[in-house]
Amino acid sequence: MMSADASRSANPVYSPLADRMRPKVLGDFIGQQHILGDENDNSNDKGRALRQAIASGTLHSMVFWGPPGTGKTTLARIIANSADAQFLSISAVLSGVKDIRAAVDKAKQEQAYGRATILFVDEVHRFNKSQQDAFLPYVEDGTIFFIGATTENPSFELNNALLSRVKTYVLKSLDESDIAQLLKRAVVDKDAGLGDRNIHIDDDQVNQIAAIADGDARRALNMLELAADLAADDNVITERIIQDVTSQSFRRFDKGGDLFYDQISALHKSVRGSNPDAALYWFARMLDGGCDPGYIARRVVRMASEDIGNADPRGLEIALNAWNTYERLGSPEGELAIAQAITYLASTAKSNAVYTAYRLAMKDARELGTMEVPMHIRNAPTRLMKELGHGKSYRYAHDEEDAFAAGETYFPDNMEEKIYYQPVARGLEIKIGEKLSGLREANRKNRTRKK
Repeated sequence: MMSADASRSANPVYSPLADRMRPKVLGDFIGQQHILGDENDNSNDKGRALRQAIASGTLHSMVFWGPPGTGKTTLARIIANSADAQFLSISAVLSGVKDIRAAVDKAKQEQAYGRATILFVDEVHRFNKSQQDAFLPYVEDGTIFFIGATTENPSFELNNALLSRVKTYVLKSLDESDIAQLLKRAVVDKDAGLGDRNIHIDDDQVNQIAAIADGDARRALNMLELAADLAADDNVITERIIQDVTSQSFRRFDKGGDLFYDQISALHKSVRGSNPDAALYWFARMLDGGCDPGYIARRVVRMASEDIGNADPRGLEIALNAWNTYERLGSPEGELAIAQAITYLASTAKSNAVYTAYRLAMKDARELGTMEVPMHIRNAPTRLMKELGHGKSYRYAHDEEDAFAAGETYFPDNMEEKIYYQPVARGLEIKIGEKLSGLREANRKNRTRKK
């Protein structure tokens, strides 16, 4: 009978290729030159400072913010190795304050022997405020060096007390060339990669995987490993295999996260910037990522009011019709109506005059207090109200010349006349502006005459 030790030796615990290929030293780390610099480039002082800190083993608490598969965990481990520090890792998804305290106890034990501890917290944005506060005294007194990893904006997800004690580094999606380099390294690496399996894969196929991975090194390595497992006895990765492993869309889209809001912002600004082609691209990106088309339809209605307004009132009607069409037809047929509205709004005249006027009026409404409605424009449905002067001296506009009571006032008595709405010289607002200009001038002349 085989002993337990022999059995474990013959059947080692499986470790994914992405984990096996994790670099252990900074020299093997690929990407993120904007924060790490280059040891041969003196122009990026900020990057060189972090690189030099890692090389010298100088520790500080930090947060890595970036998309999945960009090296957050790997970089944290490299920092721990360079400083010969104890590396403790917890996930905010699975852990709580009890786990934080247990990690701190281990850190104190190592501290007694003069060894530092790095506490790495993955998905740190999942911790609530009280859980985040639990780190503070131990970061403050040096018991632990905190490294958090997050895909969400730390400004919104981490409390100010923790943010003030850490330095935030923003990691970017890897370039396709970086991922291709990593994949080629994995194919030939005999210690941790696929080198001992003599896998054959063309450069074009490597580039296909790099492209579909969408900047995520872990995803790319997982696809490469799957392709290698699907290869026949000759270990040749065929075009059919590549198609199979890359057939699923992997575009990043985190509903409710930064990438979500960045993409809807890009769509909105493309419409505002009168670029229907870019607007369609971002619309397609969001749909491809799994966004609810109904959400986009609602935002398109907002665009029609905010950025087109009265320059082309048809824009709001078209946007509402597109939303209604989507609600009736669903996907994918209804999405074409939304695309139609987006291209129309992007192509037509623009005005934010109504949006600006609304904000100015709201500002006065909030800041000037509860001003009384002037007596002459108050409602007077009863005899008592009429006796109290409600509606007295009100001029009914339809009885006046051109249905306009020139010189009449409608603001509160102790508030000066304001002009919030100033139409732009585009689209229908050209005519609206000309009309309002004449009416405002008539008001001015009649009030001057009365004085």
